[in-house]
This record gives sequence, structure tokens and C-alpha cells, in this order.
Amino acid sequence: MALLDILEFPDPRLRNKAAPVTVFDAALGRFIDDMLETMYDAPGIGLAATQVNVHRRIVVIDVSEDHSDPRVFINPEYNVLDEETAEHDEGCLSVPGFYETVVRPRHIRVTAMDRKGDSFTLEPQGLLAVCVQHERDHLEGKLFVDYLSSLKRTRIRIKLEKQHRLRA
Repeated sequence: MALLDILEFPDPRLRNKAAPVTVFDAALGRFIDDMLETMYDAPGIGLAATQVNVHRRIVVIDVSEDHSDPRVFINPEYNVLDEETAEHDEGCLSVPGFYETVVRPRHIRVTAMDRKGDSFTLEPQGLLAVCVQHERDHLEGKLFVDYLSSLKRTRIRIKLEKQHRLRA
């Protein structure tokens, strides 16, 4: 397995829309394993392929405390089951060091495929529902900062650009 480089906001490649996965082979399995290793190392609870500059519709998530429940969502789509929303402080591996409150639906139904290409349906609530929505946004080229005011988004962009210049 290998650690992958995570793109950081405001990198324009984070705005690319991901293409559906159509081939379920050993290379896909290795890539998924690399994504999981990268997510755990970061450390994070979710990672979309777009964040590692692979523009395919793949998401990995593990909201367990001990990394015992890795989940893979390929070509995920979701529907809102309950219009009730909740506020969550969200962070993002592509927006390191920032946490902001985002309002999202509490209860969704997600359909996706696993690493073998088998379809499944899940009705997550709470943190898993938030994480699925957050990571699915990445596949559409959307970041959690897009839910913030333009002032907050600009402040975050400027701080991260400064950090990038200092590292260069």
C-alpha cells in the first residue's frame, strides 16, 4: 500500500467532477486500499478519490473510533429521507486545520457499489450520513467551504495559500 498526496483548497483540481467507475479489478482494489491507508494516516474519517487527484466516483469512510469499520462507496448516489437538518462541525483533509458548522439533512438513503461491483443500499443517520454527503460533494467538485459565507471562504483560502507559500 502507498500513501497518496491529498490536494488542498484552493487547488482547482478539487473542482473536477468525477467519472463513474466501470471496471472492478485488482487495480481498483489496490487504489481503495491506498485511499484507506491515506485516510487513516491523515488522520481522517472520509476521503474521496477527487481529493487524491483521481477523478473517479470512489469514497472511503470509517467513522469508528478504532478504524474497525472501513466502508467503500463506489458511484454513490443519495436521496434525503427526512427534511430535518442538523448542524455539524465539519473539517476536511483538503482544508486542513479548519472546522466550520454546516447544515445537512439528518437521514438519507445511499445507493452505491462495493469494491467488487455489488450494489447495496444504506440508510445512514448522524455522523455517517454527514460523512457520505460531505464525501459525495467532493465527487461533484464541491467542498464544505462552499456552504460558508464568501467572507469565511475567502479567509480560509487566504490562510491556506499563505501556508502553501511558506512550505514551498
